[in-house]
Amino acid sequence: MFGREKIATLVAEFLGTGILTLLVLSVQRSTIGVPFFVAAAAGLTVILMVFALGGISGAQLNPAVTLAMWTVRKITALTGVLYIIMQFLGAWAAYGLYHYYVKSSFQPIGGHFTGRILVAEAVGTGIFVFGLAAAVYQAYTRAVTATVYGLAYMIGIIAASSAAIGLLNPALAFGVRAFVPWGSGVAGWGTYFLGPILGAIIGANLYSLLFAVPEAVVAAPAAASSRAITTKKPAAKRAGSRKK
Repeated sequence: MFGREKIATLVAEFLGTGILTLLVLSVQRSTIGVPFFVAAAAGLTVILMVFALGGISGAQLNPAVTLAMWTVRKITALTGVLYIIMQFLGAWAAYGLYHYYVKSSFQPIGGHFTGRILVAEAVGTGIFVFGLAAAVYQAYTRAVTATVYGLAYMIGIIAASSAAIGLLNPALAFGVRAFVPWGSGVAGWGTYFLGPILGAIIGANLYSLLFAVPEAVVAAPAAASSRAITTKKPAAKRAGSRKK
């Protein structure tokens, strides 16, 4: 059931999300942990991960992105579930590694539900995933896709950071303890978990419904060219027979 290629895609999502979480933790909790530098670190990390892992799993690195891609039928439900599991595991492993580095645990930072935070995370993620959807539907090269993914993520974080932490990623929120799903410190369910998911689904489907070129239109020129080639061949054969 799980061959080498399938295992590689899952490990890619685990590693990519883990590295992203570790970088954001390192910058966020440093002396330069202002939103712009966090956004820049996240954007650059995503660009690197798409270059390194995009050809293996697509380097989604984000449960909200995975769910959005499933709603526009770019991945199957089983693949989506497996990706999301590995993304959360990667973020959890990154938190464990950072905890080992600094020898200190952290209190949840998600706080109580606030509508402003929900909207900010949803809007930021919507901007980010709208840009990503453009790269997916227009089939950009990996270099261009990586750049668009990273820049869109950076811009989305900055857009959300005036009212929220600006994570736009439920797995990343889990890794930095903005989203805590159990225990007495449960936090972030309605903001750093739900907000990015809503924004990602809206962003991807908005681009898909209004701006993506229908596949039938894209396929038509290729089909027309194919018919032209097949109709020209008999004429060429007749011309050859007349020469003989």
